Amino acid sequence: MNDSMNDTPKILITGVNGQVGFELTRALAPLGHIIALDRAQLDLRDEQAITDALNQHQPDIIVNPAAYTAVDKAETDAQTAFSINATAPAAMAQWTRKNEALLVHYSTDYVFDGEKPDAYIEDDNINPQSVYGHTKQQGEDVIRNLTERHVILRTSWVYGAYGNNFLKTMLRLAAERDALSIVNDQIGAPTSAALIADVTAHIVRDYIEYGDEFIDACTGTYHLTAAGSTSWHGYAQHIIALAEAAGMPLKIQAADVQGIPSSAYPTPAKRPHNSRLNTEKLQTTFDLKLPTWQDGVNHAFAMIKNNTKQ
Repeated sequence: MNDSMNDTPKILITGVNGQVGFELTRALAPLGHIIALDRAQLDLRDEQAITDALNQHQPDIIVNPAAYTAVDKAETDAQTAFSINATAPAAMAQWTRKNEALLVHYSTDYVFDGEKPDAYIEDDNINPQSVYGHTKQQGEDVIRNLTERHVILRTSWVYGAYGNNFLKTMLRLAAERDALSIVNDQIGAPTSAALIADVTAHIVRDYIEYGDEFIDACTGTYHLTAAGSTSWHGYAQHIIALAEAAGMPLKIQAADVQGIPSSAYPTPAKRPHNSRLNTEKLQTTFDLKLPTWQDGVNHAFAMIKNNTKQ
């Protein structure tokens, strides 16, 4: 652990213009000196640029939410996806090992094939079904192989009040269309960027407080999602019901949203049918209780609604 941790720890965050990166700059601000880098300031396709930035800033903690997340586009842009999702984390992990820092990295339910009947635990077999999933798996693997000084947080169905996501898309479509058909055979937990950031802050604070004891006891891979589960169809109905209750002008009501099978909405990249992640390990290790997915969606909706009024 760097000597500077005895004073004010330096926390470098990548991808700060993304949904999770935006929330991390808020949640981590009370814990240290924040070095917030966007895509223009740090090109994750350039290994040397990553190493140079880390050498320049000398962070005690690297938090890496930046990723190539265009799931369908990745099918025809595998090299870029691999560079950002696997090669870049490898450069960060190498630097972390050499400089006794901590790397917090984010992964995805797409590392699983989605065929398990119940929620996935961290040690379940990995079997990605898409280029995106493969590159995220490779990112996990290189981090584990290069340094023990890491926390990998797998999450799913991320949304937020900031940025583009399913929640905002449904609000827009419900105001524009008098019919909506949404996939009803993919199951997961909508998880807010704010929750991901707040849990990350809890973990980072533990590391700052306990240092090497944390490295010995708490590093590894964890699942982080909101509690409960729903389908994309159920998620859409919940969003539109909120909009109805708020008196927003809509062309469709929640009850009229049609559920369809994945086969009726083909995509270049295969989606997992089961994206549920068991979070018991995270909650037990860090003494947390994760809120329901509905709580998070309700809060984000309220923020979006209030911002729209302004």
